[in-house]
Amino acid sequence: MPQLRIRDASTFLGVSDDTVRRWVDSGALPSEQDEAGRKVVDSYQVALLAREQARTPTDPSGVGRSARNRFVGLVTDITQDTVMAQVEMQCGPFRVVSLMSSEAVRDLGLELGSVAIAVVKSTTVIVETARGAS
Repeated sequence: MPQLRIRDASTFLGVSDDTVRRWVDSGALPSEQDEAGRKVVDSYQVALLAREQARTPTDPSGVGRSARNRFVGLVTDITQDTVMAQVEMQCGPFRVVSLMSSEAVRDLGLELGSVAIAVVKSTTVIVETARGAS
């Protein structure tokens, strides 16, 4: 499995290096030493911990949907003309931008600070890695 240095793991987990070190010291995140003698953690274990630690706001709508990619957030910007609008939301650490009709913005009552849910239903997801990444 690929390994990550403590500082890189902290970036993916959204915590400080010291927090990752405490998790390693407590046994919550197993570690090894790489060939240079640095402490490293298994990147898959980091991914599992990130998923376990993930906190998303509760969906206030109570509506059941087949789409699984749903992001609850706050509207941070609306740019619109008479026909189309661009709505920007902050959903946890993610910025989500939607293009919709200005009529839809009015019908939904969207305004700056509104709680909204971005639902992404797509058949295409592009995954990228850095060259030579393992």
